Amino acid sequence: MTIIDDVHEAHGATFVERGGRRVVRDYGRPARTAMAVRHVVGAFDAAYGVVTVSGSDRREFVNDAVTNVVPREDGEGAYALLLSPEGRVRTDMYVYEADGRLLCFTPPGQAGWLAEEWDSRTFVQDVDVARASDDFAVFGVHGPKATEKVASVLNGAGTPAEPLSFVRGSMGDAGVTVIRNDGLAGEEGFEVVCTASEAERVWDTLLHHGNNATPFGYAAWETLTLEAGTPLFQTELDGRVPNVTGVRNGVDYEKGCFVGQETVARVENVGRPSRRLVGVELPGVEDGDALPGAGATVSVDDEDAGEVTRAAWSPHREAGIAFALVPYDADVEHVAVDVADDDGALDGDVVALPFVDGSDRSARVPTYD
Repeated sequence: MTIIDDVHEAHGATFVERGGRRVVRDYGRPARTAMAVRHVVGAFDAAYGVVTVSGSDRREFVNDAVTNVVPREDGEGAYALLLSPEGRVRTDMYVYEADGRLLCFTPPGQAGWLAEEWDSRTFVQDVDVARASDDFAVFGVHGPKATEKVASVLNGAGTPAEPLSFVRGSMGDAGVTVIRNDGLAGEEGFEVVCTASEAERVWDTLLHHGNNATPFGYAAWETLTLEAGTPLFQTELDGRVPNVTGVRNGVDYEKGCFVGQETVARVENVGRPSRRLVGVELPGVEDGDALPGAGATVSVDDEDAGEVTRAAWSPHREAGIAFALVPYDADVEHVAVDVADDDGALDGDVVALPFVDGSDRSARVPTYD
């Protein structure tokens, strides 16, 4: 459940599960809502999982586990992956140094097992690990007017300037931490973090005070992030080698040891991942038409060449769009994408990412050397 389920229900929300957690799907007409976010600003209950790591050895402990360098200074953050020994993504996360502890924001449903596993590995280190998903609410604010929106209601601080940096202030009488994100929706974006007890007041402030914001759910979020060329954990990253998905901003190849480092480095040195993530536009699709599902076959010249990871109707491009995994060396321009057993295939064109150029560029847009 989200922290403020009853509030979302009062706004007419419908719900869906992500990672075993109940989250808002939409408030009606998600495609139209996505356009409103793209043109102005919207607010989103991100339903992150939260793991806290405290103690004098906290940084060394987490740094040894994840693929990027953990921040040292209060107010700093980093995007990182947690890998299996085979070098495959188990979860991604944002790690922030805040008031003498690390806050790790995970996708919905990932914080429980992560906290339990890390807690079992502390041994003699001065580290205390706890799952804190029910203690915090995290609201995303995205759109070309996101900075103006946050500035209109944030007291005691200016909006943070650098990606993954944060400031502390208040909204009304509620204390908040405001993080500038790394452009996941292809627009200016922030995360507003508050305690669970103040979540309802902060959500109301984001929607109705200062410059208004349109509420949106995961249906619009998945469209916005796909348009922005942002691989997400559940659809593109889970179980895959980072090099395949092209998410290079989450891995520091020069840092010290982390689980799966040898596998990742070996693939990096070879320079040829088995597959790569590309954008496919489906120009014959109209709003409301059937779209290919995750795992749908992508064919080139009637031969299987890959699979879809995620597809959506793009209101901005007025076409269907999809992420697809294809052979790394394949010179692909046109593909056929299966929709369902009895619906044949759709013609698609491989296009440059992102699909939509907004007010910011996602740091996760797939990149290959």
